[in-house]
Amino acid sequence: MASNRKNYYFTQDHEDAIVGYCNTEDSKIRNDLYKEFIGPVFDEMVDKIVFTYKFNTLPNCDALRDDCKNWLITILNKYDPNKGSKAFTYFSVVTKNWFIAQVKKTSKKARKEILLEDFYIDKRSGDEKTDSALIDQNTIIEDSIKLEFFLNLKKEIDSWHTLPLKPNEKKTVQAIQVLFDDAEKIEIFNKKAIYLYIREITGLNTKQVVSSLNRIRKRYREFKKGWDEI
Repeated sequence: MASNRKNYYFTQDHEDAIVGYCNTEDSKIRNDLYKEFIGPVFDEMVDKIVFTYKFNTLPNCDALRDDCKNWLITILNKYDPNKGSKAFTYFSVVTKNWFIAQVKKTSKKARKEILLEDFYIDKRSGDEKTDSALIDQNTIIEDSIKLEFFLNLKKEIDSWHTLPLKPNEKKTVQAIQVLFDDAEKIEIFNKKAIYLYIREITGLNTKQVVSSLNRIRKRYREFKKGWDEI
């Protein structure tokens, strides 16, 4: 019975208010809906998610909560009720993901700070490490971040086969997957070599490859934008 009461604060009135907000361009109506329904329920939703998932252990948690609430305002009109997802589900997920991104940022920062602290402790204790050692350590961190980026990009590309792609686009995506899978065996010196490999794998001509890649780049830019915001 308790599980049915978890979302009692987010009622159908709040759901309807968000749908109404997204379906109008009238700034007065939007402001009224936000002030009476959406703002207060977003405040409560963010607070509950923070404590439910223990995000309250993050440094400057209060400031982060305010930042998240402000951010929700900026993406409010991106919610599309026609896609079948309830507003509560949609904004709960994006809020949780926003805080997960903050955890990632905090974790990366902490790793760098630990390396710096260890480095200077070693220096004070007479260790012969030089500034080049610190550079090497930071390089390791950067390499780790790059690896994480490409692993996630690979997952993103693998998911594209479920999209409504045109035949040439599907062939191009499959070729890109081959290049990823065999990256260590392939010698690629410049962008032209990539085009040649894709032409060879797909059997498409240069114009067809360029056209397909232009469409695929849009999906990549969306992924990259989302990654950079994390």
